[in-house]
Amino acid sequence: MDLVCLDLEGVLVPEIWIAFSEASGIPELRRTTRDEPDYNKLMNWRIGILRERGLGLKEIQAVIDTIEPLPGAREFFDRLRERTQAVIISDTFSQFAKPLMKKLGWPTLFCNSLTVGEDGMIKGFKMRVANSKLSTVRALKSVGFNTIAAGDSYNDLAMIEEGKKGFLFRTTEEIKEKYPHIPAFETYEELYSAIDAALED
Repeated sequence: MDLVCLDLEGVLVPEIWIAFSEASGIPELRRTTRDEPDYNKLMNWRIGILRERGLGLKEIQAVIDTIEPLPGAREFFDRLRERTQAVIISDTFSQFAKPLMKKLGWPTLFCNSLTVGEDGMIKGFKMRVANSKLSTVRALKSVGFNTIAAGDSYNDLAMIEEGKKGFLFRTTEEIKEKYPHIPAFETYEELYSAIDAALED
């Protein structure tokens, strides 16, 4: 059985940290997994900036409440789920994701969690499992699923390359140049067509 695995930020919704960077006026927080392949390093750096500025979870959640899915994302995802089973595998956090999942029609989401102090400050984070996207795809394969994956960043590459078929979506020129063997698309129609063809293989 085939199962489509999609990244969340940059594929279905805008990057949360970029939106928060713009809202908070902290340009350093625009840095994402498109720029930094080491997710633990990136998150610890973000938490350090938040601590320095006295910003906590509620400030980020207030910005997330204003974020809408990317234009056409809900329609694409609904169409895809009519065609086959699909899940979201993301390195975001459960404390961030709920309002976004509501706007996407409550899809299945595998993500991580934050450790938050009584004062509302983010103290750390807990990954659901090491190498979460790759580990999840391998686990799905072990129970009989053929995975087809799509994402936009460095932390998506392992799940993209591990499955039956994988695609880049609205990624950077740098990633496309480094991974020319992975088909890259810019529109939901292109991505849907590629997934549809992969499902027929």
